[in-house]
Amino acid sequence: MMSDGKLNMPGKHNKLVISDTSCLIGLTNIGKLDVLHQLYGTVLVTPEIANEYALVLPEWITVKAVTDSQKTITLNEFIDLGESSAIALATEIDDALVIIDERRARKVALGLGLEITGTLGILIRAYEQGIIEDIESTIADLRRVHFRLPDNAESLVRGSLKGSL
Repeated sequence: MMSDGKLNMPGKHNKLVISDTSCLIGLTNIGKLDVLHQLYGTVLVTPEIANEYALVLPEWITVKAVTDSQKTITLNEFIDLGESSAIALATEIDDALVIIDERRARKVALGLGLEITGTLGILIRAYEQGIIEDIESTIADLRRVHFRLPDNAESLVRGSLKGSL
């Protein structure tokens, strides 16, 4: 993936990780939410994301409100509320990684100089670390629960892993 625009797979770093709702729901629906915990320890969400998720959050997910709520309001004119709040929170934290899947929100985050990844990036990282043994069946599981993935998700993953499948 791209690194100059800060589009990255999660790496070994001490970034604070902020997840949008789609990743939480997708991983929950296939029984793999704990992958986030195994990769990052603590994950941050905003109250808006916690409300959208609508399930009890595990103890390793911390709810943190955006300090300047006007940022969320402004961003919400262009993208959904959860994504707006995740991006707004990331602008208030030095060295944050935002997990965000929706294309328009990703462009907004990159335009603000934020480092992003998506659910596929999380799965690739988990596969590389041995947390997930079969990434192709995990992607198939996401498709079965109607998680929105690019049509070429499998080829993107194969290209990113360069023959390690």
